[in-house]
Amino acid sequence: MSDFAARRTTMVDTQVRTSDVTKFPVIDAMLTIPREEFVPASRRSVAYSGENLDIGHGRVLLEPRTLAKMVDALDIQPDELVLDLACGYGYSAAVMARMAEAVVAIEDDAELASEAEQRLSEAGIDNVAVLHAPLTEGAPKQGPYDVILIEGAVQDIPVAIVEQLREGGRVAALFVEGALGVARIGTRQNGQLSWRYSFNAKAPMLPGFGLQRGFAL
Repeated sequence: MSDFAARRTTMVDTQVRTSDVTKFPVIDAMLTIPREEFVPASRRSVAYSGENLDIGHGRVLLEPRTLAKMVDALDIQPDELVLDLACGYGYSAAVMARMAEAVVAIEDDAELASEAEQRLSEAGIDNVAVLHAPLTEGAPKQGPYDVILIEGAVQDIPVAIVEQLREGGRVAALFVEGALGVARIGTRQNGQLSWRYSFNAKAPMLPGFGLQRGFAL
């Protein structure tokens, strides 16, 4: 077993399974996808740390616990289409691609989008499309989506993104709330999002996802 494979097993045993993540597809994906291949070369040695990892370009790789719990709560099915917003180097897209029919991954940084595409290709993952586009616009032409994952903190979710979620679809987001961040799962019902608390977690704010003027949750 390689050093990274051993670290991957330790990550799942100490950060994922211990956080009430029980769905086999989530655990299997996180045991399989080489997290160290989806970070800058200089960060490979800390790829399995239990904290949000700065990967440059204003992005973080969400800590394993946070990503695992969000994906677990989304309950992605094999016939579903997923939108991954702020995908970074593509790790989350790689994880969800093992559960979904396909993933559309969005980055507004051209260099990151190019890196994500290359790394997913090198990992042999062929059911992810990486698009260079504004995060707040998503990818409406490829939708509607059954699941949307937003990888960064938000205060509000643009209407353009909500409208890309299929009726009955789910979205996972980390909301800024004082010193604490809160992960919530939203379900689209009658065109509106109905939110439920999932767990506490923090991440940096995503640009464009602050409170819209005149709107309050």
